[in-house]
Amino acid sequence: MKKKLLTLFLISILLFYIFPTASFASDPKLISKLESAFSKIEDWLIKLATPAAAVAVGTGVFMKKFSFGDEEKIRTGKKIIRSSLFSYAFILAIDLILSAIKSLIS
Repeated sequence: MKKKLLTLFLISILLFYIFPTASFASDPKLISKLESAFSKIEDWLIKLATPAAAVAVGTGVFMKKFSFGDEEKIRTGKKIIRSSLFSYAFILAIDLILSAIKSLIS
């Protein structure tokens, strides 16, 4: 049983790792489809992050404005504003870093 598993493992390594790299000069179709899918997901997330950050900042501003002197609501509103702006800046920075890496690779 162990010999069969070992030979199956060695054959799979030989077929999937050694031969494709030696015989093909381009990316497989699956890789190109995955790259395009991740690119579309990234664009969709960037488009979704802007209104989500605006809604979060607006919620924090309204929470501060209508707190009527309650210190806990004022702190919560400030925390919402600060965290939403930080998260949006983080998403934009990740997009910038990924595009820089992509331009260096190409």
